Amino acid sequence: MAGSDENNPGVIGPTNHQGGLRAGGGKLMAVTGHNRRALSTINRNIIGPCAVNKRPLSEKFAAQLANKQQLKAKPEEAKKAALSVSSSSESEDCTIIDVDEYRLTGDVPMFVQHTEAMLDEIDRMEEVEMEDVVEEPVVDIDMGDKNDPLAVVEYIDDIYNFYRKAESSSCIASNYMAQQFDINERMRGILIDWLIEVHYKFELMEETLYLTVNLIDRFLAVQPLVRKKLQLVGVTAMLLACKYEEVSVPVVEDLILISDKAYSRQEVLDMEKLMLNTLQFNFSIPTPYVFMRRFLKASEADKKKNFVVMTLVEQLELLSFFMIELCLVEYEMLKFPPSLLAAAAIYTAQCTLSGFRQWSKTSEWHSNYPEEQLLECSSLMVTFHQKAGTGKLTGVHRKYCTSKFGYAAKTEPANFLLEAAVRLIL
Repeated sequence: MAGSDENNPGVIGPTNHQGGLRAGGGKLMAVTGHNRRALSTINRNIIGPCAVNKRPLSEKFAAQLANKQQLKAKPEEAKKAALSVSSSSESEDCTIIDVDEYRLTGDVPMFVQHTEAMLDEIDRMEEVEMEDVVEEPVVDIDMGDKNDPLAVVEYIDDIYNFYRKAESSSCIASNYMAQQFDINERMRGILIDWLIEVHYKFELMEETLYLTVNLIDRFLAVQPLVRKKLQLVGVTAMLLACKYEEVSVPVVEDLILISDKAYSRQEVLDMEKLMLNTLQFNFSIPTPYVFMRRFLKASEADKKKNFVVMTLVEQLELLSFFMIELCLVEYEMLKFPPSLLAAAAIYTAQCTLSGFRQWSKTSEWHSNYPEEQLLECSSLMVTFHQKAGTGKLTGVHRKYCTSKFGYAAKTEPANFLLEAAVRLIL
């Protein structure tokens, strides 16, 4: 059943210097390399008279390997390809072995078995490679807001690029307390912890709190202050932040009352002038809040809008803001830029709720922070979470232990992030 006629439609022409077999018209063809033993020698040892007309190895075997599945699925096309190859290589001989006949007797040549196994292994490796290159897609988080003029989808990327540049040029020095002679970071923490409670009691907008803290730090970074004036700086900063962010601004008398009448109206107004001139009326500073809103949108983009998921979304937002407010009190967190604080707060909240490390490609894309860059900041947040209900600075913990804030402070800290951060450092 073997022959060497290149016009035989059951023949698939030689292909490659590597050697191999190929199916076509119910037959398999064996080829050999120039630097190997003649096929006649192999055939004598294995299958005797079944090998006919030995020849050098062809250069098309790689193409046959790549098209193995197509040739199996379309035998008619395989035959046409065989005719084309054979007509273009009339001077070459080929060996035709009828494997089907040997399958009936159960005596398939050994080199045929080896080649078929090799082809199957190549197919398996190709499938694995295809699985490896499948990556998590980056979700277009603005797709649903294209018809909302308030979402400014056309400009949103440019806006946040501007925020990035602005935060890099307006970050507060993390060691500014070294130039203060009468106050320290502990006093700053007490002041901000108290202002968080004042902010909650007055039911002010979230943006107001972050701007208040920013104004305090920027003012103290350039203006030496005696400790008895520190609370005055705090209430004045909140008054200025309210004028910038709020629709309805608390009156000066309310702020004096909340500070137990420690200062007069004139003192508040004088401090307001001093702060405005010191800060050169520059209040348009990106705080962690603006990044929080964008990054939260990215973290929620791939979630379906059903009741259970919406509940998880609300929990994520509340827990994220709990983390970031814990950082407002801590002086050491000034070393991180606002965008990193926001990304780390959301990352820590996600890990806390899920019980494992979680940071999607969409979140990484929009925050510009890979997971490795968040671990140091996130581990500090876990530490703050662990001790939030202890000591004297518990204003944030009490605030987030209420039903209004979803009892976020009562969640178990993500302690496994501490181990991840240690392994990263080591």
